[in-house]
Amino acid sequence: MSVQRRVFTIRPAGSFAAADAIDRVVLDADDRQRRRIVLAGEKGTKLLLDFERPVTLRDGDGLVLEDGSVVMVTGQAERLVEISAKAALDFVRLAWHVGNRHTDVQFVDRAFRIRRDHVLEEMVKGLGATTTIVEAPFEPELVAPHGDHSHHHD
Repeated sequence: MSVQRRVFTIRPAGSFAAADAIDRVVLDADDRQRRRIVLAGEKGTKLLLDFERPVTLRDGDGLVLEDGSVVMVTGQAERLVEISAKAALDFVRLAWHVGNRHTDVQFVDRAFRIRRDHVLEEMVKGLGATTTIVEAPFEPELVAPHGDHSHHHD
């Protein structure tokens, strides 16, 4: 039976030698946004992430354990739809409509990605978007801090 080890801190992707990681955890986007979670690495390392506030882990980040060893975080491939447009104004319009539905988005090069949702996919196609189904780690934009959100939606 392996001992559960505590995550001491998080190192951003690229700030450590990935080859030196002792293990790897593969997590979808939801499991990479946590305050507290028990994880099991592919090689059997058991670890506890337990922070005062929620953290967002990115693909390639390192979970630094109390002894200084690192467990690599890998984003699990998810079924996504990539949305693009022919013109910049059309792209902005598409992003506005999707954002107005409070949907997580990931911006990539000249497109953005969302989780598969047939209603949103039909909506953006109706607005002239080009859609492509992809399977990749989902790295949604972090929510910007804001104050009172007291307006009403229809």
